[in-house]
Amino acid sequence: MALFRKLALTLVMGLIAAVMMLPIVITFTNSFMTESEIEYNYHLIGKMVNVAAGEKDGFINLKLIPDWISFRQYAEVLIHKPVFLQMFWNSALMVAPIIAGQVLVAALAAYAFAKLRFWGREKLFVIYLMTMLMPFQVTLVPNYIIADKLGLMNTTSAIILPGIFSAFGVFMLRQFMMHIPYSYIEAAKIDGAGHVRIFYQIMIPLVQPGLAALTVLLFVDNWNMVEQPLIFLEDAFKQPLSLYLSRINEGARGIAFAASVVYMAPMVLLFLYAESYFVEGIQLSGIKG
Repeated sequence: MALFRKLALTLVMGLIAAVMMLPIVITFTNSFMTESEIEYNYHLIGKMVNVAAGEKDGFINLKLIPDWISFRQYAEVLIHKPVFLQMFWNSALMVAPIIAGQVLVAALAAYAFAKLRFWGREKLFVIYLMTMLMPFQVTLVPNYIIADKLGLMNTTSAIILPGIFSAFGVFMLRQFMMHIPYSYIEAAKIDGAGHVRIFYQIMIPLVQPGLAALTVLLFVDNWNMVEQPLIFLEDAFKQPLSLYLSRINEGARGIAFAASVVYMAPMVLLFLYAESYFVEGIQLSGIKG
């Protein structure tokens, strides 16, 4: 009975995984199809229904394997359209400072909230987390006013600075550090270590899985951001790739599929590289003491 239940659960989970992977597989395979083949695959059969011929109205001829593999779409995206690469580097130059800054700020703040003992620590942490509980639309207007007063409108700093000081990383790393025994810090203090040495030589090595998980989550979140650059960046040449994908011509479906594959590649490669750290970090950050 237990074996049957395990087999049924495996089949159900496998089916769910296949359904979740289907859009990614379609995007990848369609990126190697010619424009005419894509047009034929997604062409709805007309209203004239021929029952004898087996034609049915409202269906599409969807194929996963291309009849002829074509790399013209990738050449068009990566070589003949320099605006795509420009938007790609715009995204990279915005995401990298946000990740580096937030990881550093979050690690320092999490260490203070988890291991330093000072008056009002828990109340201050609750107040700090209230910004994370608010929807993005609530904090959008204050961020816009501050960026306008500081002269940061239409600059990447209007997006990078709020991203660095987000409360999510502090919350995640604090939960991780709370389960590190305080005896480690006491032993280091006996050896004459200060907080700076304790932080860099003891806490950072112990929270590496949490840092890796936070890095992956931050990359995915900021790589896909749309609202912030749409509001703070008026110049289209400064906007990230996530906004450019929505403006690709509908008549160039092959280019859209190829651009989507290139857009997804950094996220997939980063997740595959840090998969073990990511899973371990998520598990340990959710432990209840």
